[in-house]
Amino acid sequence: MSRPFAATFVVLAAISAGLGGCVSIGAKPPGTFLSLTSDAVPAVGSSSSGTLSDATVVVEPGAAAPVSVLRIPVQIDATSVAYIKGTQWVERPSRAFQHLLADTLRARGKGLVVEIDRNTTGTRIGGRLLAMGFDVPTRSAVVRFDAMKWLPDGRIETRRFESTVPGVDAEPDVIGPALNRAANKVAGEIADWVSAQ
Repeated sequence: MSRPFAATFVVLAAISAGLGGCVSIGAKPPGTFLSLTSDAVPAVGSSSSGTLSDATVVVEPGAAAPVSVLRIPVQIDATSVAYIKGTQWVERPSRAFQHLLADTLRARGKGLVVEIDRNTTGTRIGGRLLAMGFDVPTRSAVVRFDAMKWLPDGRIETRRFESTVPGVDAEPDVIGPALNRAANKVAGEIADWVSAQ
């Protein structure tokens, strides 16, 4: 090993050793990742076509602060929120719900359903995800959504949807399936509402 290279190697090794105690590369990953899966999946090989103006556009909804992060909120009381340890969503809850709702609409035969965030002259579905977590006082998984429907004739309609699954614990292997059930119920009710226009 040449003398300049050896000196450089020794310096780099000393820096690495010095930083080892105060620098951590990456956070410890959670033990469990949760996702939403649709109960109403379009059949394999099913297809639809049309123009954007004829499509039903599902936009990513806004989200209340407790559900705008990847962690699963625990509503302790009217003013206090904590988060379940050791688990998180694989993607933003609002984004996961957008995919779930779009799949539900496709499976219901709603024609061309696309997921984009832009204005169109067709029907748009969006809103605000208010809750997707655990409620301590009722020991329930709760999904609450303020839906908004923009119609081709310019009218706008809104409606609040909510589903709860009682008797669950704030444990990843329990709360995950319960939230999935509640989210599917809300998505199904929104799909009925959209089809009734």
